Formats: sequence, structure tokens, C-alpha cells
Amino acid sequence: MRDRAPSPASTTAPAAAAQLSVKNVTKSYGTRTILDQVSFTVRPGEKAAVIGENGSGKSTLLRLLAAAQPPDAGDITVRFPGGIAYLSQTLDLDASRTVQDAVDLALSDLRAMERELRAAEALLGTASEQDLAAYGDLLIAYEERGGYQADARVETAMHGLGLAGITRDRLLGSLSGGEQSRLALACVLAAAPELLLLDEPTNHLDAAAVSWLEEHLRVHRGTVVAVTHDRGFLERVATTILEVDREERTVRRYGDGWSGYRTAKAAARRGAQQRHAEWAEDVARAQRLLEAATGRLAATGGDPRQGFGKHRRSSEAKLGGQVRAARERLAQLERDPVPPPPPPLRFTVPMASAEVSPQRPLAELRHVRVGQRLCLDGLLTVAPGQRLLITGDNGAGKTTLLRVLAGDLEPDAGAALRPARIGYLAQELPARSARLPLLAAFAAERPGYTDEYAEQLLSLGLFREEDLHVPVADLSAGQQRRLQLAQLVTRPADLLILDEPTNHIAPDLVDDLQAALACYPGAVVAVSHDHGFRDSFEGEQLELHGGRRR
Repeated sequence: MRDRAPSPASTTAPAAAAQLSVKNVTKSYGTRTILDQVSFTVRPGEKAAVIGENGSGKSTLLRLLAAAQPPDAGDITVRFPGGIAYLSQTLDLDASRTVQDAVDLALSDLRAMERELRAAEALLGTASEQDLAAYGDLLIAYEERGGYQADARVETAMHGLGLAGITRDRLLGSLSGGEQSRLALACVLAAAPELLLLDEPTNHLDAAAVSWLEEHLRVHRGTVVAVTHDRGFLERVATTILEVDREERTVRRYGDGWSGYRTAKAAARRGAQQRHAEWAEDVARAQRLLEAATGRLAATGGDPRQGFGKHRRSSEAKLGGQVRAARERLAQLERDPVPPPPPPLRFTVPMASAEVSPQRPLAELRHVRVGQRLCLDGLLTVAPGQRLLITGDNGAGKTTLLRVLAGDLEPDAGAALRPARIGYLAQELPARSARLPLLAAFAAERPGYTDEYAEQLLSLGLFREEDLHVPVADLSAGQQRRLQLAQLVTRPADLLILDEPTNHIAPDLVDDLQAALACYPGAVVAVSHDHGFRDSFEGEQLELHGGRRR
């Protein structure tokens, strides 16, 4: 979470117009170039969604716009007189700090303006005309930023995002990862800046909170730039799409929102396919002409590989010219190929399930209690092959239930019976301090040598060969999520437990995940706020409220 804005107290000059422009920006990490000569603009008032393949550089782009990182080259102009706030994917505060500390950090600019106002008011009795003018400008700026309503906005945002029961004296370390993320979002929104820079704002939100956030952003009078994979958010909020292209390391801008982007992408893909098909046909035609001309020349007794002397007959010379022309045309086409559009990353290996007895439950939870978070009276069973979607508001105990079912958390009371083979996709990403390379992390705890698993990992279509030796800590959140998915789908399990499986992954990959789950023969228990995932989930539903079954 980061909030920064220029203070208008130092000048009485008119505020400059809002502007966001990127010109010829390049950013690399070590030898890996993430963005190369990127240029684009975002107009004031636009709601721009940043999309792209995992690891393409979306979060990097947002950090550059927020001045959290400098570019290696190029110019970035981000000027918004009404303030700028940046929501990262993590809350950058120590666990020993309180909720109030997080609020104060987010409102630090407004707090500073308020202190300046109080100091100026104390001197109004002896103020000069210049001092009075400066005080008036500061008061106007403070009122335009809604300074007097800032704390009320904090309460409104916390209520809208499902944090109404969180008191200001709570330690951040006592909050779940999802609660910390929602608190960071609430604080950023409460600061009411002119420009909002948001990284995956809908992660960890239930349906009610997502609806509240979408409406809040739609009526936001300023500009929004948000990295997101949420299809509903893209459809309902985004007016502009900024696509980060991993292959070309650039950013393309599309107007007319998500539908305009989808239409333009489909047309571009058809055009690329047509151009490749025309090139392939030209190659085939040149090859046929060469073969035909070579055959005719051979039939006259000429050698197509030799020159033609002045005593050769004119027909042989003419045929030889046709051979040379066909060869030159073919060589030209092969020197300048037109590749087909790159295939999207896909799952290509089905998920496997071990043999289990259909006559008895696969898993059971009996009278399970975990503090105040979960209280399941009676028996909850999961049968072989069953599909169960856990629903409920934020804080209802959904993640706690999944953790108990997965064996990641032992209950304070009650009993849990679990199968031996469980595939658990936790909501929280692995610790970013892990220094293992991607391939080594994938192969961990598996027999044999690490390199033996390279082909299997690449066959999933989730990573490229150049990713294999990148440390896990240097992967994007989306790539780390892909690693979790790769581990999940390549280890046979009788029961898959999925906590917000669509977080951090691109919309196309969500479709692939749903298709893979549809073919999976084992049982699935899932929690998801994604409307598309929930709508397509075939199976039973269990609703929790306050840690209990409703």
C-alpha cells in the first residue's frame, strides 16, 4: 500500500492538469528484459485494466507508474493534483503494527495537510495577504480531497469490503492474509486520490465485496489503472484495456472496454492466421514451381546446378532462368517467414485420481471447532467423485474449513478423517523468500534428478523453457500460482481442495482449469468468489455464516 500526492501548500499557482504518459520505457531484471521501449497514455477519468499472461510484467508496470521502482530507460509522467494511491499485492507493514497504523499510513497525505491547516489557522490573526491566500488554497485542496470525510470513508470502505468487525486496535499479524489485503484496499480507497493504481483488487473479496468495489470504482471521479484477471471486473468496470505482451515485451492499448478488446483480439488473430496461411501457400507454390522447372530442365538433359554457356539452346536457358527465379523466390520467403499466432498456454495433461472405494466416504469432519472461526455441528462428508462448493461472506470460515479438510490445520475439537492423497491449492502463495529455481521447486520431494522433470513441466503449457531456472522468489504472483497448479495437476490425488483457484491467473487459463476439473474423476471441494467459476461449478453447495452451516 502506498499513497503519495503533491502538497499544494507551497504554491498558489494553479494546479497542473492530470497526466499519465509512458514513453520509450524499458525495464529489466538482470538479463531478463520485461518491458522494452513501451509507450502509451491513459486519459484522465479512464478506468484502465492491465491484463496479460502471467509473468508478462503487469505488476512491474504498475510499480513503475507508482514510482515504487525506476525504469532503466525512458520517461514516465504521472501527475495528478488530487493525489495518487498505489495498492500492491502485499501490505507493507510489520505484523506488530495495528489497523490504525495502516489507516494513518494511507491517509498520511491528508493528515499532513490537516496539520498544515491547523498551524496556519493558529497564525491567522497576524497573517499577511500572501499567507491568507496560501491558507485558502490549502483549505480548498483539503476539501476537494474530502479531508473532513476521510475517517468516515475508512469505515464505509471497511464495511463494504467485509471488515466491519475489525477494530482499529487489532494487530495486523492477527489478521488473515485475505483480511490484510482487504484492509489495504479499504485504506487506499478511503484516501480518495485522483489516481488509483490497484494490483489485483478483487482477490480475497466475496461476491458482495466485489459488487461494492465495482460500483465504487465506476463512480470514482478520477482515473483507475488496475491489474486484474477478474472477468466480471473487466466486463463491468474497464473502459480501456492495456495488454502487456510477454513475447514482444510491449504494451498495447485497446478502447471500448473488454468487449472491444475481445473483438479486436479475435480479428487480429484471424488476420495473423490468414497471413501465415498465405505465406505457407506462397512457400508451397514456390516449391511446386521449382520442382516443375527443375523437372522440365532435367528432361532436356540440362543440369539445373550448372551455368549455361553461350552454346546452350535458348529453351534450356529459359528453363534455367525459371529454376533460378523459383529458387530465389523460395529463399526470400524462407528468409522472411510469417509465423502463426503463438498458441495460448494450455493444460495438456489430465489430472489423475487414485482408485478409491465408492462404498464409504472419502473424507469426514465430525463436530469440528476452530476457535471462533469454525463450528461444524454434526457430520460433514465428502464422497468419492463428489463436487462441493463452499460459499459464504468473507470471514464465514471457508478457508478455515478447507485448511482442516486438507490437514493444514488441526481442529481444537472434533475429528477429521482424510484420504491419503490430497491435492491442496492454498489461497496464499508460497513464501517469496524461496530461492529454489522454478524447475527445482516443481521437482522437490520427487524421486530422481531435477532435470528429469523439465519435459513434464513444459508439457503442461504453463511455463516456457526460459522460466525453468528463474528463482521462485523472482516469479510474479501469477507465475507462482501456475507453479502451484503444476504441482497440483501432476500428483495423483483422490481429493482436490481449492481455495480461490482463479486468483492471479489469466482468464484463458481459468477456462482451461475448469475444463481440466470437469474431466477429473476424483472429488473436488472449492471456495471461489469468481462468478464464472461458481456458475460453471457442477455439484452441491454448502453455505457458511459465522463459521456455522446455514
